[in-house]
Amino acid sequence: MPTTVTPISVAPYDAILLFSFGGPNGPDDVLPFLRNVTRGKNIPDERLAVVGEHYAHFGGRSPINAQNLELIEALRGELARRGVTIPVGWGNRHWEPYTADALAELRAQGAGRVLAIVTSAYGSYSGCRQYREHLAATLVGLGATTPTGDDGGAGLVVDKLRHYVNHPGFVRANADAVVEAYATLAERTGRSPADAAAAPLVFVTHSIPLTMNEASGAQRPSYLDQHLDVGALVAAQVGEHLGHPVEWTLAFCSRSGPPSQPWLEPDVNDLLTERAAAGMQSVVLAPIGFVSDHMEVAFDLDTEALATARELGVEAVRAGTAGTRLPFVEGLVDLVLERAAAERGEDVVRATVGTFDAWPDVCLPGCCRLRAGVDSGVPAACGSDAPTTPADPSGLAAPHDDTSTTGARR
Repeated sequence: MPTTVTPISVAPYDAILLFSFGGPNGPDDVLPFLRNVTRGKNIPDERLAVVGEHYAHFGGRSPINAQNLELIEALRGELARRGVTIPVGWGNRHWEPYTADALAELRAQGAGRVLAIVTSAYGSYSGCRQYREHLAATLVGLGATTPTGDDGGAGLVVDKLRHYVNHPGFVRANADAVVEAYATLAERTGRSPADAAAAPLVFVTHSIPLTMNEASGAQRPSYLDQHLDVGALVAAQVGEHLGHPVEWTLAFCSRSGPPSQPWLEPDVNDLLTERAAAGMQSVVLAPIGFVSDHMEVAFDLDTEALATARELGVEAVRAGTAGTRLPFVEGLVDLVLERAAAERGEDVVRATVGTFDAWPDVCLPGCCRLRAGVDSGVPAACGSDAPTTPADPSGLAAPHDDTSTTGARR
């Protein structure tokens, strides 16, 4: 007999939005996309063209778009498996499909309350508040008179799913990817699994300015501390599988901005050079700072870092990202159901692992500012900051004095 699935309620939500960064779909999109990313920063096209050359290695396309479509299908499948029927839309900050178009489409389909899943696991200005600022501006562009949209003028209200950096599903998905990478290393080197498992593990994430890192820790653990906690959790799970502790460290990639501006270090290429000089012969690189294999992974690691390793005579294997791995997808759906239950006033158990408690559903005042203690005056949705002036209805947050191009390649 066919299996009957008892539907699970996601009320009050009637739509889900995968809320992402965006990326070009072809060579003609690259420069306009980079102009969108850096709008208000007065960066000349000549500089953007240099960054745009990275896309030439991939036919002018960003990998992030196909990966987001795969994640949407995986989310739909997991929701359906649990008996949940709900539209899942997709909107980007900087390229098609734009957030405004995605929300307008969901609104036209009858959605009045939308839950947004941001494709950034960690809390920081570039991974949290910039998305919330963009969302506030988008809602105003759709007719809201407040940055939260709760006045009803936009025809819908949007909430943001809490950060899933320390959710068991995200950690487990990364640990599984690292275990697979060690197996690949054994195959490539012809060494026994036990010998290959002695190779050090280097976690990699996007670097950010030190000022941004400091600001990220004003209300919650800092961006750096979040990664160190996840690294320890993933390494522990990998060590349990391999049967011995794993030597690990954290490195960074994708630095941009002026040389005079200090960013989190060490750069992954510098670390590889230093470790190779000390005798390292093999290594596993694990991009725990990224949800999928987008441009920072495909170029900064698969192209640049692996080339550095080859030049140094080091056998390097790059682990996969959380992507559409089952623990991650299941975890995201668990979080959707958790938030829905909380909005209905039910008692919920907020699943976490590691040192820190669960991120709040509504961001705290001053959360993830660009600089600690400095209020930019730009409204942000999904937070508990005091109301400010309505956002720019252009669909993009107003410019900041931010000279970096953090996240310009996705």
